[in-house]
Amino acid sequence: MKEKFELKVHETDANTRIDKFLAFYFSKLSEERKELSCITRSRIQKILDEREIFIDNKNDFRKNYKLKTGNIISFCLQETENKTLVAQDIKLDIIYEDNDLLVVNKPQEMVVHPAPGHYDGTLANALFYHCKGNLSSVSGALRLGIVHRIDKDTSGLLVVAKNNFAHINLAEQIRRHTFLRQYEAVVHFPFRVFSGKIEIPIGRDAKDRKKMAATFKNSKEAITYYEVLKNFEKFSHVRLVLKTGRTHQIRVHMSKIGHPLIGDKLYGYKTKKDKELSGQCLHAKTISFVHPRTGKFFKFSSPLPEYFGIFLKSIRK
Repeated sequence: MKEKFELKVHETDANTRIDKFLAFYFSKLSEERKELSCITRSRIQKILDEREIFIDNKNDFRKNYKLKTGNIISFCLQETENKTLVAQDIKLDIIYEDNDLLVVNKPQEMVVHPAPGHYDGTLANALFYHCKGNLSSVSGALRLGIVHRIDKDTSGLLVVAKNNFAHINLAEQIRRHTFLRQYEAVVHFPFRVFSGKIEIPIGRDAKDRKKMAATFKNSKEAITYYEVLKNFEKFSHVRLVLKTGRTHQIRVHMSKIGHPLIGDKLYGYKTKKDKELSGQCLHAKTISFVHPRTGKFFKFSSPLPEYFGIFLKSIRK
């Protein structure tokens, strides 16, 4: 369920930043409605990033927009059905585990953490059961242990933190681009240039909030490196390395350069071959990082999953 809010800006609030205005509004409202106490300024800024707040029916303003008398602010908030993570006995493919972290191989079609429409059966539910609740809390109550994520229909490796010390260290490695994330994918059309760098900013799609877009407006730096492993008549098997980790980065970048991922229902095509897959043909194959406590360099790789191998065989024929 969604709750709609519509606020009119009065003269006393003119020239106030919108995030500050809304943070103050919800801090007062939460005195009567305790369930709204989680609407912090940082969460408001995230909602602004996702273009889900409108001023006078427009969402193309900057996050630091200063309000004007008479502005009408409108937005909807998704009511959270579950506020605590439920432990569920779901089989996990664990590649490595110690007292600080574990590396897990996520199957395609598994959601990483609870979100509207997916409150159980997620990787986070399974981890909570397996680790008996001993997971980092940095990312919040519904994302215990989750340092980074991959899409529901992307398979592959993720590192999970068992404590906040490990989580903060791993997150810093990701921020500094020293945490390697290497993917393999099958995309439409063969390449003429066999390796390259895609450097196009990514931001929320202004027309469809479920999508991201390659855009220079209200966006963040995004860099992907690609290398062709094998060209086929109509497709290409590629290796992809992320320098940054924006939402849907690989999918958006490959679509933008004219090589959308096979099976990508959001950014790809709807050909006969695409319909053979339940999601994009994308696998997080290799990750490497420095262990937060020991300083030892770790590198893990997973074999291509069955769906990926079957598809490669079909295009070889």
